Amino acid sequence: MILYPAVDIRDGQCVRLRQGEFHQAKVYSEYPVEVALRFEAAGASYLHVVDLDGAVEGKFANKEVIQEILGAVQIPVQTGGGIRSIKDIEERFQLGIARVILGTGAVKNPELVKQAVSEFGADRIIIGIDAKDGMAAISGWEKVSEISAVELALRMREYKAERIIYTDIARDGMLSGPNEAAMEKMISETGMKIIASGGVSSISDLLCLSKLSLEGIIVGKALYENKFDLAEAIKRIEQKKNDMPCFEEEHNGL
Repeated sequence: MILYPAVDIRDGQCVRLRQGEFHQAKVYSEYPVEVALRFEAAGASYLHVVDLDGAVEGKFANKEVIQEILGAVQIPVQTGGGIRSIKDIEERFQLGIARVILGTGAVKNPELVKQAVSEFGADRIIIGIDAKDGMAAISGWEKVSEISAVELALRMREYKAERIIYTDIARDGMLSGPNEAAMEKMISETGMKIIASGGVSSISDLLCLSKLSLEGIIVGKALYENKFDLAEAIKRIEQKKNDMPCFEEEHNGL
């Protein structure tokens, strides 16, 4: 299982949102590159980078910052936000992005998924499904679609997509614990590779999620709020050192 530290970028700065609300964005650093390098130094094997402005505007809004991150780190980077066409995907890959995330583009234009998977391979295309009350949200979480998260995943599977990032928006940025039931439902009903996102606040949460058949877990606000140490979490989750039942740790971390 892989831990993906999140670097969410808005107006060139590293921020975190609460429940996807842009007006509740909190700036944690004016230098996202430094944040990315810090995560790499802690032992991260992969970075999760989101262009928040791009997600809303439908374009590559923070290209220069993401280019700087790619030039600074040695580990692979997956990114999403504003990717609406094959040309958009190609542009990210040309920069050196390892995997791209299709969210709004997948909901509004399912044929894009089919074409992207066919052209670039399923391993390089991730479907980002962000859910409010079980329904898929789009446009940077600003709108809720009329399709359920599970139904959308099943449609994407028909187009040969293999990997999903599943975010429970109600938990995202709240440090309230992940929605394990929703994650387990997504795993059992789709049979796809699932990366969980939203609500992680402690190593205990990570240990609980690690009991599920997840491919990975995205961690964000808990790292910025120093709820736990990334290097220690990587040892416990990725390297399986000193494992213990999830309920034996306090919810607020180490």
